[in-house]
Amino acid sequence: MTEKRKIAVTINGKRYEEEVEVRYTLADFMRQQLGLTGTHLGCEHGVCGACTILFDGLSARSCLMLAVQADGHEILTVEGIAPSEDTLHPLQEAFRDNHGLQCGFCTPGMLTTLLEFLRDNPDPTEKEVRIAISGNLCRCTGYQGIVAAALDAAQRLKPGREAS
Repeated sequence: MTEKRKIAVTINGKRYEEEVEVRYTLADFMRQQLGLTGTHLGCEHGVCGACTILFDGLSARSCLMLAVQADGHEILTVEGIAPSEDTLHPLQEAFRDNHGLQCGFCTPGMLTTLLEFLRDNPDPTEKEVRIAISGNLCRCTGYQGIVAAALDAAQRLKPGREAS
């Protein structure tokens, strides 16, 4: 018999109280049990960054965490970035406008990584952006569009600037 525990976690502002197998990773729990499939699984070793989420505001690899470790915590996934169903977050707009995605597999992890980075470093250099995303692998873009999107988003997120 598989051991289960009841957990309470807030994901994208919504509280979930679920019973989960203790062996389930946070990524598997979100994807399979909650249907939040925006967080992608690539390597399942914490190397590729595709499963990056914000865990209490800090980036974390959801493939390396057990779901039971999330009990009582707040998580933000790619599904929770946009302010509404009709409006993109400025970072998402910048990705769209600067061709920061191609296949889209790495995009959820890139976006969550860059949300934390731009929050903590609102006026980054190109080199700083490249260092910030160095833990996230992309096989399609060559990173230039992602870097351009991050720099553009930094401008869009500046206080006093009208949102587009």
